[in-house]
Amino acid sequence: MKSSLSLERNAVPNPQSITTRDHAVFAAATLLYWATMYIYVPILTPFLEDRGLPLGTIGLIVGSYGLTQVLIRFPLGLYSDRLSRRKPFLFAGMAAGLVSCALFLYVGGWAGPLAGRLVAGICASTWVPFTVLYASYYPPEQSGKAMSTLSFLTVVGQLGGMTASGYLAGSGGWNAAFGAGIFIAAAGGLLVAFVREPLPAVPASPAAQPKLGASTEEAASARRRPLALLRNSPQLWIVSLLSLLAHCVLFITMFGFTPLQAVEYGAGKNGLTGLVVSFMVPHALVSLWTGRYIAPRFGTRPVLVCGFLMAAVCTALIPFSGGYVGLLVTQAANGIAQGLYLPLLLGLAIRDIRPAERATAMGFYQSVYAVGMFAGPYLAGWLNADGGGLKAGFGLGAAIAVAAAVIALLGTRPRRTIS
Repeated sequence: MKSSLSLERNAVPNPQSITTRDHAVFAAATLLYWATMYIYVPILTPFLEDRGLPLGTIGLIVGSYGLTQVLIRFPLGLYSDRLSRRKPFLFAGMAAGLVSCALFLYVGGWAGPLAGRLVAGICASTWVPFTVLYASYYPPEQSGKAMSTLSFLTVVGQLGGMTASGYLAGSGGWNAAFGAGIFIAAAGGLLVAFVREPLPAVPASPAAQPKLGASTEEAASARRRPLALLRNSPQLWIVSLLSLLAHCVLFITMFGFTPLQAVEYGAGKNGLTGLVVSFMVPHALVSLWTGRYIAPRFGTRPVLVCGFLMAAVCTALIPFSGGYVGLLVTQAANGIAQGLYLPLLLGLAIRDIRPAERATAMGFYQSVYAVGMFAGPYLAGWLNADGGGLKAGFGLGAAIAVAAAVIALLGTRPRRTIS
């Protein structure tokens, strides 16, 4: 029985068994997952500033979200592959999202927000099995299409949460957003119960399966496979580095200090909603189109380079946008830029990886880019506090985007499609 179960779990999934209902349930769970994490993001830096915290501390709290993910995502991917299970981690993610919002709501001072962001990083770390589970709904050669769809759902969930954030804070105070996050996470946990994790349908080669009573040498070989995967996947390293730089830019700007720039231009709590919409709507639409239409037509490398250069220009212009309306324009263009490269990088991370090792590869990829979630806002906050103001932080973001464009030009394969 044990040997039979091992064969079943190491087989190749059969995407043909997935129904429209399965896609719909997974999509709804994904929307709630991202909404609970991003329900307070637009108000986070103004909320912390309102508590009297200095910019350096604010940068540390914002970046701590990525620090947890650096430590957790790769081992979580390894463990998920070892179990050949994804769904239990989805439940854990929803629970962590609920606890994160509760810490903001019930623990005061700087400790509550810091703990809340650290636990939010645990929630975000479960995105590793999320992405691998959804990829199993598609044939391996359609990973680009799968990740474009998932990127679209990600942005729509973030948009829903972030759009509600400003309204809730404006009508019910800061804590209303955190209370809503608790409710959304609880609903998401219930919905995950109906998410389908497909059982593999086509057994892999018997020679590739562990035999009952496998030797110590065979067990050691199984433990070495993750290292072999990383050693033999140079493209995974390059794509992960590019994503690290991309997330530095993202968490310096829209998910970091751009809301503070909006407040300086006179935007109130409700005005932050307009800022979110201006960024997230173009981001969502372009994310959906990139893997399906844009990259197949123009090529992966040119789209990556164009996206990073566009992000560099938009980030540099943020403190010179002249007012709230000008800031909205820069964020709309920034949303387009992020939508050009983030879905492509996500698809490239697992495109050439066999299904049994995808969570390991995705865990490594997401652990690396989580460094950018921490380092970007932390360094920008330090520059801001050191006398440079917001201009210094945004200048750092623009320089990082230029560096990413150069690496994308020199380091990625000139393939025309990721599907």
